Amino acid sequence: MQLGAFSISLTVKDIAASAAFYEKLGFSSFGGDITQNWLILKNGETVIGLFQGMFEQNMLTFNPGWNQNAEAVESFTDVRELQRDLKAKGVEFLSEADESTTGPASFMLADPDGNPVLFDQHV
Repeated sequence: MQLGAFSISLTVKDIAASAAFYEKLGFSSFGGDITQNWLILKNGETVIGLFQGMFEQNMLTFNPGWNQNAEAVESFTDVRELQRDLKAKGVEFLSEADESTTGPASFMLADPDGNPVLFDQHV
């Protein structure tokens, strides 16, 4: 099962303060728009997203079809195939991808401790 690029999406109270903090840890801006209250930061292969006012809690994020540089990869497991595999294993979903579509789609589940896990395919 290929899950794609991994990042943690952090819910922050003050995006500018959070960005300044993570920059001190060696992260640099990789994407997003701080004026829209979201920013993607990277340090080596480690990717974090800062989101102010968009999510209720921190979440794990997987991006099928992308590598850690947000570049499309040639071969990957489509998010709808991942969803079917997880359903067959009895995983419960918070939201589901429309299996009649192709291309970008997403689904969300929660781990046993209630942490949201987002599978967000952009290609």
